[in-house]
Amino acid sequence: MKLSIIIVNYNVKYFLEQALLSVRRASQGLAVEVWVVDNNSVDDSVPMVREKFPEVKLIANQHNPGFSIANNQAIRRSSGQYVLLLNPDTVVEEDTFEKCLAFMDAHPEAGGLGVRMIDGSGKFLPESKRGFPSPWVAFCKTVGLSRLFPASRLFNHYHLGYLDEQEIHEIEVLAGAFMLLRRSVLDEIGLLDEAFFMYGEDIDLSYRIIQAGYKNYYFPESTIIHYKGESTKKGSLNYVKAFYTAMIIFARKHFRGKKARLFVLMLQAAIYFRAFLTVGAGFVRRVYLPVLDAAVIFGGLVFLKNFWAAYHFRDPDYYDDAFLYFNAPLYIAIWLGTVFFSGGYDAPSGLGRLVRGLLAGTVLLAAVYGFLDLEYRSSRALIVLGALWAILSTAALRFLIHFLQSGNFNLSRDKMKKLVIVGSQEESERVQRLLHLAEVQKNFIGTVAPRAAADTRMYLSSLPQLAEVVQIYKIEEVIFCSKDVSAQDIMSWMARLGPSVEYKIVPQESLTIIGSSSKNTAGELYTIDIRYGIAQPRNRRNKRTADVFIAVAFFFLFPVLAFVAGRPAGLVRSIFRVLAGRRTWVGYAATGQGDSNLPPLRPGVLSPLDALPMKNLDERTIQRLNFLYAKDYHVSKDVDVIWRGRRWLGRE
Repeated sequence: MKLSIIIVNYNVKYFLEQALLSVRRASQGLAVEVWVVDNNSVDDSVPMVREKFPEVKLIANQHNPGFSIANNQAIRRSSGQYVLLLNPDTVVEEDTFEKCLAFMDAHPEAGGLGVRMIDGSGKFLPESKRGFPSPWVAFCKTVGLSRLFPASRLFNHYHLGYLDEQEIHEIEVLAGAFMLLRRSVLDEIGLLDEAFFMYGEDIDLSYRIIQAGYKNYYFPESTIIHYKGESTKKGSLNYVKAFYTAMIIFARKHFRGKKARLFVLMLQAAIYFRAFLTVGAGFVRRVYLPVLDAAVIFGGLVFLKNFWAAYHFRDPDYYDDAFLYFNAPLYIAIWLGTVFFSGGYDAPSGLGRLVRGLLAGTVLLAAVYGFLDLEYRSSRALIVLGALWAILSTAALRFLIHFLQSGNFNLSRDKMKKLVIVGSQEESERVQRLLHLAEVQKNFIGTVAPRAAADTRMYLSSLPQLAEVVQIYKIEEVIFCSKDVSAQDIMSWMARLGPSVEYKIVPQESLTIIGSSSKNTAGELYTIDIRYGIAQPRNRRNKRTADVFIAVAFFFLFPVLAFVAGRPAGLVRSIFRVLAGRRTWVGYAATGQGDSNLPPLRPGVLSPLDALPMKNLDERTIQRLNFLYAKDYHVSKDVDVIWRGRRWLGRE
């Protein structure tokens, strides 16, 4: 066997499918075996591999042992002269394996090889070639000097930015997304260090290859797509901790004395520094729009107060100062609260949810107004005028933000991007049906033929004229049909058209369209999978809010409910567990196989089963009840289940 390809998968079924299809094409005519090690995914990755890729050798773990252990499982059972560790969120060219194996055969001193990687927008990924993370290198990366001086030998040794990305180079660190390794070298230096759960194992292995006297090469004569961000979510505290902890393991393993202590100290400081930046950035993303809304509404209320006092009451000092420190903050809090619960701050934002929330807040304000003490009752006209100002100002703010981000005032533009499909007429029609079934709105311009000659009555043009089509029709998104267009051509066109266009690929016979517009974001999917109502941010928020309100109500109604619930002590414990966020009033009914494919919920005091008079249902029916609860969720479902299952509220 010439080559053993090993892919470790964890909950990226659709990307894995595309990766395996590209591997299948690139393996034609070569002695290749493909291994997939699944680390207990819950997205049906294992059935997909068994059904669509019978030639793949599958290891289905019953838990997640980590990246290193999973790779080692397959390496030990594989037989190839070369071993390729490949990420599941990648696409290889048709001749990638042939070229890479030829290079390794011609360079016996090579212990490992990496290729040129681009992200889903066609941009070069600098981690395709890296240097070892010495204390100075780690410092430059942590504080951002490597980003400020990307081509500097001094400041950007981590990404070797001073080396030409189009030339073959000796490098120090291979990227874990594509590591082609010589079996004899692995036999000599050992497999991946299983102390690394995720991250750092590629650096450690690369270091040991060089320490053993071999060389690592960067080989740009083959390019792969790496949807960086999909198999590893980088915008989280978990990533920050895992990455820098891996660096600490590496430092303690390979460095000694003061150098090791300094490096570990720097990395520990980097954990807190990056964690602070991550938390801060996340906080700013969540609150910047409500804060801006509050500021513009408050400014408008101050103006309206002064204007109405002078115009209507002929007294500039008619309103007490309490309006500024009590009434205005109260109005704003109620308006923003109702906008929040109406989904006005959920992505993608919409004016409909914003206006609906502000109108609901105004109605609530009118109700609250009558309960205020006389000294805090401002003119009702200010509530009406303030509501009008809140609607106009916050809507204008969204138009302004959208203009600064996209250069236009069309808030719906993201939903109706101009799209062309590159592929045969048959595949184009299939893609259009997928988009329709997935409820994705696009301004479909036409189809570009994959061949040089094209019937202009059916196609906009042929593939060589794609650039002209994009320019003339101002195309914003291109979908390539991989059945008709080679991966090599797809990557070539991504590089030629540039990142101003978004790209997606529909794998052959797949029900999913895959792409990514940035290396810093997770890959995007257009899929016809079920959309669960319980997974929507607004519904999850409303469920938690309802849980808290119901728990508080049950607390005050406990003397009455104690006779209904059957087990008063159990009800009390349930109330406090729900308030603490450890339980929810309504969750999934227990099944023998579990409901791992459904959106996760906290354990429920009750379940949809408790709303039914019969209890002895077969497992398939119970799973169906859970599925319908998750799919069609609304808070009213919880209220109905609680009412019908009130006798079991004390159950634990």
